[in-house]
Amino acid sequence: MSQYSMVIQWSDEDQLFLVTIPEFADRVVMPCTHGQNREEAIRNGEAVIEMYLEAWRSENERIPKPRTLQMA
Repeated sequence: MSQYSMVIQWSDEDQLFLVTIPEFADRVVMPCTHGQNREEAIRNGEAVIEMYLEAWRSENERIPKPRTLQMA
């Protein structure tokens, strides 16, 4: 499992759970994947994260750093 963030939101229009990856927002069209249920959306989100990371590595492109929770 990656350390990247995923935001999963229900879409009434699409009747699907849509997945966005905040760290990839400036490099990838959002939402980047979806699922019929939350579990499928999470699996698809993890697959998309790995796909982009592999592509960026193979092309020697900049890879966004995972965001971390900053506690005060």
